[in-house]
Amino acid sequence: MRRPHWPRRVFAQLLLSQTVVTVGVTAVTAGLFLAPVSRELDRDAMQRALSIAQATATDEVLARAAAARDTATAQRNAEQIRLATGASFVVVTDLDGIRLSHTDPAKIGFRVSTDPGPALKGRSVTAIELGTLGRTARGKVPLRLADGRIVGEVSVGISDDSIRHRLLGMATGILLCAGAGLAAGTVATLVLARRLKRRTHNIAVADISALLVEREAMLHGIREGMVALDARGRIRLANDEAVRLLALPEDSTGRPIEQALPAGRLTEILAGRIAGTDLPAVRDDRVLVVNRMATADGGAVVTLRDRTELESLVRELDTTRSLTEALRAQDHEHANRMHTLLGLLELGRHEQAAEFISEQSGSHAAVAAAIAGQVQDPHVAALLAGKAAVAAERGVRLLIAADTHLPDAAVDPRALVTVVGNLVDNALDALGGGEVEVGLRASGGTLLIEVADSGPGVPPELRERIFEEGWSSKTAPAHRPRGLGLALVRRLVERAGGRITVDRGPLGGARFSVELPEALHPDRPLADRHLADRPLADRPLARLEAS
Repeated sequence: MRRPHWPRRVFAQLLLSQTVVTVGVTAVTAGLFLAPVSRELDRDAMQRALSIAQATATDEVLARAAAARDTATAQRNAEQIRLATGASFVVVTDLDGIRLSHTDPAKIGFRVSTDPGPALKGRSVTAIELGTLGRTARGKVPLRLADGRIVGEVSVGISDDSIRHRLLGMATGILLCAGAGLAAGTVATLVLARRLKRRTHNIAVADISALLVEREAMLHGIREGMVALDARGRIRLANDEAVRLLALPEDSTGRPIEQALPAGRLTEILAGRIAGTDLPAVRDDRVLVVNRMATADGGAVVTLRDRTELESLVRELDTTRSLTEALRAQDHEHANRMHTLLGLLELGRHEQAAEFISEQSGSHAAVAAAIAGQVQDPHVAALLAGKAAVAAERGVRLLIAADTHLPDAAVDPRALVTVVGNLVDNALDALGGGEVEVGLRASGGTLLIEVADSGPGVPPELRERIFEEGWSSKTAPAHRPRGLGLALVRRLVERAGGRITVDRGPLGGARFSVELPEALHPDRPLADRHLADRPLADRPLARLEAS
């Protein structure tokens, strides 16, 4: 014989357990309700018996019969009262407790089975007692003559069967109500179980535990950030990577996304107010790619990918590609120069050939020496040298201010290269030809940077919007999204406690001005402290063309 097993499915367990609970609660409730009803029926029967006994004791004929021990009169009157009232018995006794009446005439003349003492002493008594006629509700009162003298006792009983008959009549209604409640509870349990079956996809309880363990391992093991939001935009879950990428506070669970993150494009994407796929966003100095997918319950699941290193590599690749193109162009130019030199030599113009060589080598050396003399930081100097070659290839003149000076004292050279490189790239992208001017000035530990161009400039209404992630006036290339360079620069500058502004510069186009406090080590000697502390825009710049 197979032993019954507890069901494995969630909905089946719920149905069984809720049914058992509903039946148990209904049974207990019915029992608790019937218990006071039974007590109330007993009290009602005892009060009824007492009322009949009190009414019987007012019969003077019956009192005189008891005093004279006239059993015939007492029996006749008592039976008349019993039949009229429906009582189980009406017993009249004398002062010794000897029956003068009884429903069974054979018991007349014998002492009653219960104590008549309290009634013979003048007290009215009610009780549930067991006598010769079984269990009855009784009322006992003294029987008095007209002068008030006690001559006996009147005892009236209501059969327990009549009480139980009334109780069963009431219990039927109670049980019907309980049954209706049980049926309603069972139906509600069945509906809830069926709904739970659909919501849980009919999985077993053991599977739920396994799914939770697997979900925790998956969420906290993957290297992508994941944030789950409910229908009201509150954070339900964020894995470790999401907490790291978004710098979420420890108490972020249960809070709206607007409270957990500062206002900006990233918050707008997570809240669903900006739609799209692979949307770029910036958090501090990190470049993120965000995707948001709505769920059936009105919430959403957001995935985050960290593209910071990839974005840096892509920018380096762009720079390398630009340098390669510049080297190819220089190789072309070098070949042309060699052909020119060869022609001069073949024509016998040796002096002109010597002057041509001196001129070409001297110009490049002068440019390299000028950059190295003014920009002592090797990272920024190398960056500007590379950008000069790229600018020359694009037909743009890169101008370095004559009073530009950057000592080799940068606290974070990588961040400085990012800021300067992005600003120069942005200026070069805005030009089809023209000039870009770069100015760097150290004042104590503060570094002032200006990049101006001769392009169309930035309209006043767009001077804040250009710093938003994902916004760009140019078409994005296939290998990476646009609209991240200036946003990343602004985040780096603000993170360092500085500021960045854009206005119209002296070349007629846009001018980006950056102030970076504590960007230089104050304990290192800074040359050229005689430079004026005025902003770069307020000083006439002697331009050195790097080409």
